[in-house]
Amino acid sequence: MGELGELGELGELELLQGNQEKHISLLKNFVSGGVGGACLLFVGHPLDTIKVRLQTQPRVPSQDVLYKGAYDCFLKTVSKEGLLGLYKGMGAPLASVAPMMAISFFGFGLGKQLLQPDSTKTLMPTQLFLSGCLAGVFTTVIVCPGERVKCLLQVQASGGQQAVRYAGPLDCALKLYKTQGIRSIYKGTTLTLIRDVPSNGAYFMAYDFLKHKMTAEGESVSQLSTPKILLCGGIAGICNWIVGLPPDVLKTNFQTAPDGRYRGTGLVDVLRELLRDEGPRALYKGSNAVFLRAFPANAVDVCSVGEQRCPWR
Repeated sequence: MGELGELGELGELELLQGNQEKHISLLKNFVSGGVGGACLLFVGHPLDTIKVRLQTQPRVPSQDVLYKGAYDCFLKTVSKEGLLGLYKGMGAPLASVAPMMAISFFGFGLGKQLLQPDSTKTLMPTQLFLSGCLAGVFTTVIVCPGERVKCLLQVQASGGQQAVRYAGPLDCALKLYKTQGIRSIYKGTTLTLIRDVPSNGAYFMAYDFLKHKMTAEGESVSQLSTPKILLCGGIAGICNWIVGLPPDVLKTNFQTAPDGRYRGTGLVDVLRELLRDEGPRALYKGSNAVFLRAFPANAVDVCSVGEQRCPWR
């Protein structure tokens, strides 16, 4: 979540809060989404680095694992690379967070308009879920290459100095493009979709449901206190990762694997290898780091802009 989630018909976007309409300009939406996403990244990226390293460490039973858990990974990373080691690979998502948030908001708003054209009516949970799913489809075009670069940079440092191949996000993207073109940069697109479509749906549905449940009778959702907004965003972030973690494990392993190791989209091969070597528990590798990150990161993201946002991984 790890590491998901504004634009509107060249005019204004609508975000419904209860039965109220709120018009947000494209520029304001872009800036607020960027600020919220940046807050999420600064809070959550260290745990995202730990998550990625736990998910991709060697799985052969006869080998001693490099990291015994999230805390052990944290200690070894800081000891070897300093605190900045926890922020490896953050440049790629930071550069794309504003447009990603904008596209996420646009997709969610479009989904709501398509499923419920009458803005005076409250959307059902299933409609909110499907609208969130549409947001996940839209954001994949930005999320996938950012995740590819981020994961490669996060993993390379844990392999020692001899394993360092990329000097930074731009260098990584250019080298990927030179090897196999745009196809290499978008490696893992299918698995990103499998992760982000249902997990975004779960996030938006949970966030909206919790907001309305916590709103006192006779009051507006917009009157919710900051602690309640933080709680809604944090719980929604956890719901997002409960759904999205298994495909995230598959995606991370596929995107960081050497070219040619897995066939096609990687879904079948990576899943088969993980289940064979480690069993079903392998699909929740890094869960401690993920859930420690999910609540504070998404709470800060939501509170920083005062509205629901697509959770960034």
